[in-house]
Amino acid sequence: MMTARSNPYSDLSALAARIEGEDPQLYNLLLPADGFFQKAETCQRRLTDQVAAALRESFAGWNAADFPTLYCAWGRARTGSTALANLFGTAGLPSYYQPVKALMRQFLAGDAVSPWQPPRENFFCKDVAGPYTLAECLYIPAQMLVEAGYPPEKLHLVILDRQPERSLGSWLRKWSGRLERERLLAHFVCASLNTLRVEAHARRYGIAVTHYVYEAAQEPALAIPALFNRLGLEPAAIAAALKEWTPLDSLDAEGSRVIFPVEPDAYVVPGLHRADADGYRYRPGTCDGVTQEDRALLYALGVEAAYQRNARACRHELGLPTRLLTQTMPPIAAVA
Repeated sequence: MMTARSNPYSDLSALAARIEGEDPQLYNLLLPADGFFQKAETCQRRLTDQVAAALRESFAGWNAADFPTLYCAWGRARTGSTALANLFGTAGLPSYYQPVKALMRQFLAGDAVSPWQPPRENFFCKDVAGPYTLAECLYIPAQMLVEAGYPPEKLHLVILDRQPERSLGSWLRKWSGRLERERLLAHFVCASLNTLRVEAHARRYGIAVTHYVYEAAQEPALAIPALFNRLGLEPAAIAAALKEWTPLDSLDAEGSRVIFPVEPDAYVVPGLHRADADGYRYRPGTCDGVTQEDRALLYALGVEAAYQRNARACRHELGLPTRLLTQTMPPIAAVA
């Protein structure tokens, strides 16, 4: 069995099995430093405590009734999450870009902690997994919020996913120059499978859960009203989200509806967030760079199976037609 001080990358299959099995000892797994993104070794339990303590200071003086509803979207990075954040901002909700993860990155980098002051009105945030450190793949933002005092009944978790082969292609295009390929692939697998732990945690605490897969966005006139209705948002918010998109070159540009946090310099990637000038829409992307061996790994370690579970849940919860999902969520081509 892998010990707390073992190299977590020495057996990816074993690590994947522990994530799928929701092994509680993952909280004590050594997360080694790389000297750039993460300056000192740590473990998830310590990071969770540190981030929760920082958030607790932000919530100081709040009574349970003071907390607004937080729609917290979580999934593997490159699942259309930032465009979705802009969509919620367009609908009139304050919309935040990974505020919990930004705090965690400050601890990982050894930077001074920048306090986050959430609004007193209902709001949205995306907090996604990966890509640079194993800590980013295993963290559970809703857990950090609850341990900081956020009432579980005021949280609504939106689990995001995207067809894995195309999502991996996006990871390779965006980040292969910043992290070696083997490490990037391992992080992709771990971030994908961590969905199981994130959802299980939410259900244990009674947090409402909704699934949304990016492929549903091929028909936003169906998918977005279904998602917003599931979340209990007003019809006016739906109309605004679909009709009042702000043309931008980048979602982190001035005029964006997304509120970006302070992040350590190592994590800043200029031009990462391209905007859709003509509205919220599906971008298929490509599978360039994804090999047959990669595809086999996604099947063998359960990444494709996790996606299919999330896709079925999305179809069921949002009442989307089989026609839409059959057309837009094909499985990864089988590998002999």
